Amino acid sequence: MSELTVGAGLARGLVELAASKGANAQALLDRAGLSSDELIDQDNRIPMPRYVALMRAAKELCGDPALALHYGEEVDLSEVSIVALIMHASETLHDAFVQMNRFGRLAIEVEGVGDRERFELVRKDDQLWIVDRRANPNDLPELTELTFARQVCGARRFLPRPHTLEVHVTHAAPAHRAEYDRIFRCPVVFEAPWNAMRLDPTLSSHRLALQPRYVFGVMIERAEQLLATLERSRSARGRVENALLPILHTGDVSMDTIARTLAVSRQTLYRNLKAEGVTYETVLDELRHRMAVSYLSGRRASVNETAYLVGFSDPAAFSRAFKRWTGTTPGALRAGHDRARA
Repeated sequence: MSELTVGAGLARGLVELAASKGANAQALLDRAGLSSDELIDQDNRIPMPRYVALMRAAKELCGDPALALHYGEEVDLSEVSIVALIMHASETLHDAFVQMNRFGRLAIEVEGVGDRERFELVRKDDQLWIVDRRANPNDLPELTELTFARQVCGARRFLPRPHTLEVHVTHAAPAHRAEYDRIFRCPVVFEAPWNAMRLDPTLSSHRLALQPRYVFGVMIERAEQLLATLERSRSARGRVENALLPILHTGDVSMDTIARTLAVSRQTLYRNLKAEGVTYETVLDELRHRMAVSYLSGRRASVNETAYLVGFSDPAAFSRAFKRWTGTTPGALRAGHDRARA
């Protein structure tokens, strides 16, 4: 099973918040086994265990046991993830909820959800609840704190009145429980049978549309691409492609090299790819094809530069491979796109 991951933007936002409260940023990264380079692109993925280590180290180094609550309260998700930007551009609060379920994995993946939606709207005794269905929530109560604080405080910025009427959490009351009362401003029940918030049902149709509809469409397209990339990373083929991309230009792309990068044996890698109906050679060849077309179509590189970028030291060999892939030459493809643009 593939390891759960977190968007690098969330990790970067946590580092910045903890640093503002007195923690040493480099010490935080060292404790979590992260580098600052991994956090530059907020769409990069960080292994969940490192994010957990970062959260625990941040609480310790800035002396704030309620840091997860404060992260949700003080840092808007739109500053660290595309998910909130899409939610803000949704037509209504209910539409934002739908998009949160659809793209929430881009912010953070959680355990035990599978093909189900993480958050569910439940009507109980004429009350409306939003329920967090993730498994084993008490293994990481900080995630419950962060999630609920962010949802409550984020909505508070644009709703006409409080939309959260009650909060239930499955973990025991911590020493900093007074912060729950201050942040949520409603009754909080600890050691409850579920992690859930009771909502004001009259606000579900409240109009948001904080961004133009055009922006919504652009962000949805980008989020779909990120989601597809995340899905590919769950397959053996996707993991091989992710390992190949940074070194494709070097030409040192043997199966042994990639197996070492993925910390598996060559035979295990072979079996995993075979189970998906592909060979290593096919994955490498098709990745080179896809990247070459992308470079040339977007005028991001010349023919010779493209040959180098996809791992060919001989431009003639690249041209022959390109003809096999596409039925035309690299120069002809680029010229065709130039004419289309003109």
